[in-house]
Amino acid sequence: MLCDGRDLIRLERENPFAAEPSSTDIVRFVSILSKTGGVRASLPVTFPSGGEWLVKVMASEGQFVFGMYRRHMKTIGYLGRIDKLYGVPATTRNWNTITAIVRILKGSG
Repeated sequence: MLCDGRDLIRLERENPFAAEPSSTDIVRFVSILSKTGGVRASLPVTFPSGGEWLVKVMASEGQFVFGMYRRHMKTIGYLGRIDKLYGVPATTRNWNTITAIVRILKGSG
């Protein structure tokens, strides 16, 4: 997926996860949509829908989707449902990966 580096720098500055508690078993992620999709449900959405969530989609802005997932063997399958939720292909990256890319874009990598 492609996106503008300026958008990643803006996301890092806005820090969409600032209000979320930090935990060693929960990973913050950003999915980048191939194009701006239309969410097919009100957010937040959790997968699975019953019991303890493994993936939580919290918000979206343009081609970016923000969420958290728990470290679990079944998580990868639930991350794949983001494509269906938005109706377009998506790629998902850990928030730490996004901030590392931003450091490189800013020239402090």
